[in-house]
Amino acid sequence: MNGYSKVTARPLRDLSALFGPAQMRQFLTGTIARYLSSSIVALGADSAVFLMLLQCGVAPAIAAAIGFLFGTIVHWQVSSRVMFAAGVAPAGPERRMQMALFLGSALVGLVLTIGIVGLGAALAIDPRLAKLGAVAVSFVTSSGLRHVLIFGKPQAA
Repeated sequence: MNGYSKVTARPLRDLSALFGPAQMRQFLTGTIARYLSSSIVALGADSAVFLMLLQCGVAPAIAAAIGFLFGTIVHWQVSSRVMFAAGVAPAGPERRMQMALFLGSALVGLVLTIGIVGLGAALAIDPRLAKLGAVAVSFVTSSGLRHVLIFGKPQAA
């Protein structure tokens, strides 16, 4: 004996449990897909404004901030009216709280975006590349906050 126990591997069965039809359907139509879809729409709006402002000679960090804010407005509209309509609180104090939390998560993303694009500009990095890095960092941070604090629903134990 070599001291190692024999492990019976069932890689195909294990993978089918992770990537079976039911799991793939949930992935393609569930919360992750809806959030990703609304984020892509918002990113398109954000990027369009950012690139137009860069063409007009606006400083990269300011262009990134304005584009981000515009994208945030688009993101709220798409998320709350189309992608997560069932998760939006009813009109009144609960909705205002949800909007405030969404805005708070956006401010976190905005600070990250301004910092990353501003640092990129200071280091003479192409603003479009800096913005790409900012998008990645901001997306992970903001989506996590939004999923947990805004559109997430408590799970039953």
